[in-house]
Amino acid sequence: MLAQVNSAALYGISGTPIKVEVDVASGLPRFNLVGLPDAAVREARERVRSAIKNSGFKFPNRRITVNLAPADLPKEGPAFDLALAVGILAASETISLAGWPKAVFLGELSLDGSLRPIPGILPLISCLHREHLGPFFIPAANAAEASWIPETEVYALDKLIQVTEVLMGTREATPVPRQTFAPNVKTTHLDLAQVRGQEHAKRALEIAAAGSHNVFMVGPPGSGKTMLARCLPGILPSLTFAEALELSQIYSAAGLLDKERPWITERPFRAPHHSISVAGLVGGGRLPRPGEMTLAHLGVLFLDEFPEFPRSILESLRQPLEDGQLTIARAQASFTFPTRPLLIAASNPCPCGFFSDPTRECTCTPYSISRYRSRVSGPLLDRLDLHVEVPRVPYADLVASAATGESSPAIRRRVEAARTIQLQRFKNTTTRSNADMTPAQLQQHCCLEKEAQYLLQTAYTSLGLSARAHSRILKVARTIADLDQCEKIQTHHLAEALQYRALDRELIP
Repeated sequence: MLAQVNSAALYGISGTPIKVEVDVASGLPRFNLVGLPDAAVREARERVRSAIKNSGFKFPNRRITVNLAPADLPKEGPAFDLALAVGILAASETISLAGWPKAVFLGELSLDGSLRPIPGILPLISCLHREHLGPFFIPAANAAEASWIPETEVYALDKLIQVTEVLMGTREATPVPRQTFAPNVKTTHLDLAQVRGQEHAKRALEIAAAGSHNVFMVGPPGSGKTMLARCLPGILPSLTFAEALELSQIYSAAGLLDKERPWITERPFRAPHHSISVAGLVGGGRLPRPGEMTLAHLGVLFLDEFPEFPRSILESLRQPLEDGQLTIARAQASFTFPTRPLLIAASNPCPCGFFSDPTRECTCTPYSISRYRSRVSGPLLDRLDLHVEVPRVPYADLVASAATGESSPAIRRRVEAARTIQLQRFKNTTTRSNADMTPAQLQQHCCLEKEAQYLLQTAYTSLGLSARAHSRILKVARTIADLDQCEKIQTHHLAEALQYRALDRELIP
C-alpha cells in the first residue's frame, strides 16, 4: 500500500516542502530510501525501525520503498524521522491518515520512540504554513519556539505513540498556545553615559542608529572605540514583530536559539575575530549556512581591528553591504541570505597605533603606514557612510566625578522618532531606513537648496568623492534632518554630513 506524508527540508534559512512517499509491497524484506538522502537521512532507517518496534508496533517484514520528493534536491538531517515512521505505519495499514491529508510531521526519533528537537523549526513551519499545510506535529522540546508563529495549529508531543494516538482519535491533544510578542526594552548593552568624552563619536553613533548607516572609527588604542561600538545596540529602535520573526527564523535555522528564550527580542550584536573565514563571515559551505553578516541582520556587526582582516575577506563585504542580501550558488540550488546589519568597523591609524597622537611618538615607517591603510580599499571605504576620528580621551574627562553625556535611553527616543518619520516616508515600499533609499527615492526626498548644492559640489570636487559617496552623504544629511524633525535638508545638515567623509582622501590607497 502507498502512503504520502508531508514534511519539510531546510535550505539555508528557508524551508522547502518535502513529500515523503512510502510504498510497502510484497517481496523480500528490504528498506530502500531514495531522493538524494545524506548519511543522516539514510541512517534514519535504523532509527525508525527501532522506534516503531519500541513503541509497541510491528515493523512490516516486507519490501519498503521510500521516496523523498522532489528527488532532485539533496536532503540532510534527521527531521524526516517522524514523517518516515508515520508513513510506514500508514502504508502498512497500522494507522489511518484519512482525516489528516495536510498534516505535517517534523522531528527526530530516538530508538525508544521519543521525539528529539530539530533546528530550523521556525522557518520550516513558516514555509509550510504559506503553502496552506497543517496542522503540524513536532517534538515537545520545540514547542516554545513554534508558539510564536501566528495562525498555525501545532501539536507538540513527546513520543511516536502519542502522535499515532492523536491521529487515530484515541488521544486528546491541545494545540500549543500562542505567545504574545514583547520587545526587550531592558537592554543588557553598555550605556553611552558611561563613555567619558568622545561627544563627536557619540553624535555619529546617534546618526548611524537613526538612519542605519555604516560607521568607520579610527583612533589610537584605548580611546574607546570598542566601548562605543558595544553601546550602539542600546540606542537602536526596538524590534517590530515582523523583524523579530525574521531574525528568529535565521537563528533557528542556524541552531543558535536559546532553549530558555527561543525567540529574538532584541537586536543582535556580533563581533567576529579577524581570523574568521570568508564562509564564516558572509556564509557558505557545501549546503550553505548563514554567516556573521546574516546573524547580525537588523542588528550590529562589529569588526574590530578592521585592517587585520585579510583583504579577500574585507572585499567579500562589498556586494552584501550594497545589495542587502547575498546569493550563494551551488550546482543543485541557490541560497539567499539577508545581510542588512549596521556595520561598525574600528581601526588604529597605523600598525603601532599612535600616528598623529599628541602624547606618544609613532614608531612606524611611512611605508608601513601606507601598507597598513591600503588594506581598506577605496570601494569598501565608499560603502562606510560615517568616518569618525576617535582621539585619546583627555585626562579631565577620564577622571570626572560623574558622566556628563546623555544616557542611551534618551538618545534612543530621538532615534525612534527619526525612524518613525522614515517608516511613514517609505510606507508601502521595501525600504526600511534612509541608508536603503533607492536612486528614485534619493531624488525625491533629498532635494537641496541652492547654497547646499554649491557646498556639496565644492566638497565633491575637492575631496575627489565618488558618485556612491555623493549619494551616501545625501542619505546621512537626510537622517540628520530627520533627527531635527525637519522636512527639508538644510545647509547645516549637509555640512555635518560632509565632515564624516574626512578619511576619504587619507585612506584610499
